[in-house]
Amino acid sequence: MPTCCPASKATCSLRNPNTSQARRPVPGTTSAQQERPRDGGYEQGKQQARHPVPGAASAQQERLRDGGYEQGKQQARRPVPGAASAQQERPRDEGYEQGKQQARRPVPGAASAQQERPRDGGYEREQRAPLLWLTGLAFAVLLLALFVGRYPAPYLTPPGLLWRDPLARRLVLHLRLPRVLAAALLGMTLSAGGLVMQMLFRNPLVEPGFLGVSQGAAFGAALSIVLGAGSLWGMQLSAALFGCLGLTFSYALARHIRYGGWTLRLILAGIAVSALFSSGVGLLKYVADPLTQLPDIVFWMLGALWGVTWRDVAMIAPVTLTALTLTLLLRWRLNLLSLDERTAFSLGAAPARERLALLVAVVAATASVVAISGVVGWVGLIVPHLARRILGADARHALPGALLLGATFTVICDTVARAALPGEIPLGILTSMVGALLFSVLMVSPRQAAWERAA
Repeated sequence: MPTCCPASKATCSLRNPNTSQARRPVPGTTSAQQERPRDGGYEQGKQQARHPVPGAASAQQERLRDGGYEQGKQQARRPVPGAASAQQERPRDEGYEQGKQQARRPVPGAASAQQERPRDGGYEREQRAPLLWLTGLAFAVLLLALFVGRYPAPYLTPPGLLWRDPLARRLVLHLRLPRVLAAALLGMTLSAGGLVMQMLFRNPLVEPGFLGVSQGAAFGAALSIVLGAGSLWGMQLSAALFGCLGLTFSYALARHIRYGGWTLRLILAGIAVSALFSSGVGLLKYVADPLTQLPDIVFWMLGALWGVTWRDVAMIAPVTLTALTLTLLLRWRLNLLSLDERTAFSLGAAPARERLALLVAVVAATASVVAISGVVGWVGLIVPHLARRILGADARHALPGALLLGATFTVICDTVARAALPGEIPLGILTSMVGALLFSVLMVSPRQAAWERAA
């Protein structure tokens, strides 16, 4: 292996970083590096960074005591008394705090104005004032109907005659009064049934007559007449049974129709079921006795209240009043039940049970009044539309309005039917005629009211 001189060996050791001399510096250099930190270098700098110089620390403390950092922090946290008072004076002068308080709590004058506005022309007037007017109108119509007739002279019976003429008194108390009450119950039941069905099925064209309820009840009543069970209880039970069957058939058929929306499917199903029961009624007319049974079926199908007595009213009143009370108590639930199934369930309703309870109630009441009045059409369709037009779509107000409007409408039609001509006009003919005209007017008139959009 070749050897080199000492000078060249030192040069090689400096060039080669792997040598031990490069790893261990020259003693002189190492002592110089150690002396430099001791004099004022690296270690002293580190110590000064960790522990400040006493003179500098005392200067910083003096500066903070005199008016520096700590005082600035305290002033930022707690404003200077002069500045605080200035800030307090400025809201008093310029209204800053007062404006904040007015934004949070309105000025008493503005609050009273906001309270007076709903009372004068807002929500309370919109919803409650029409109900009060409709209540007064209904009672006025019922009272006036007692004195309208053809005895002792056409169109009006003087009220003073009741104390002088026993026949007029018996006529009013035993014939007109039960008939007026039966007409009011009929209108209230059909109107409530129409509104409930329209909201539950989410279909504005639904009414008991369109879903096969009235035709089913008519078939049941005609069947009881033909079979000889023509008593009022037998007709009510048979009418209620087939009315429920008509509604069930319409709903089941609508669920199996494969085209169209739900509204179209329900209408088509109701038309089919109604036609089926109407053909059954025609068959019963064909096989009925032409001297005794057939006239009863024919006049009953036209719809009339000419044979109503206190006994009939007492028979239908428990069923109808119970059903109407149930619908009134659950009227606020109709808004939930008119929503989608999942939405109604998420809002706390039990859609299946509550809808079934309401449908059974209105169908039972409808079958009960149809058993004494026959088929009376268009009341359950036109009156809910009138109620919503006047009171809005909220069932809490629309349902009581429909009850009052239905009673008023049916009593007026029945009074005209028995007093306009010497011979009585069937009630179903008048209600269909007036109802169709009103429906046409509603469809072409601009939508307003409820109540004229709160003025």
